[in-house]
Amino acid sequence: MFQRSALPEVDVYHVLSNARRREALAELWAQPEALSLRELSERIATTESGESPAPRALRESVYNALHQTHLPKMDDLGLVAYDPDRKLVRVRSQAGHLSRYMDVTTRAGVTWGEYYRALGVVGLFSTVASLASVPGFGLVDPLLPATAFLVCFAVSTLYQLGAARLGARGRLARLRARLF
Repeated sequence: MFQRSALPEVDVYHVLSNARRREALAELWAQPEALSLRELSERIATTESGESPAPRALRESVYNALHQTHLPKMDDLGLVAYDPDRKLVRVRSQAGHLSRYMDVTTRAGVTWGEYYRALGVVGLFSTVASLASVPGFGLVDPLLPATAFLVCFAVSTLYQLGAARLGARGRLARLRARLF
């Protein structure tokens, strides 16, 4: 099978150009064990429709598209292990590098990009308000909010990187446990 640790950029963009493939990867990253095609298709259909359960026609459409197109393609690229006979799929460790191309969601339900933008806007507002002596902010040295928000950025970045590495190590450890 495919043994390289990273895909060429053209393949990365091709894989991630489809919303169902992106959602399939996200679901599989969140799942420590192999998923049945039925379960994966139901989860993706629920996400697409915003209804639980999703309409039957949508669930069938997602199921067929995953089975016939998306999962075989990702299996050929070494991103997932898909058994079309048993209808089981699991993510492979090689897929981990694709997460940097996707805007990952925090536990609070917002993307890291949204979180950092909000942190930056609030930090900038607080610092400028302090510099402009806005009531309530004028009593605070502008260096204090600037430093506090820079520390928040640093701690958040360390947390995000640490969580990503721990998640990757956990997936790798589970994979090793299955193999040995």
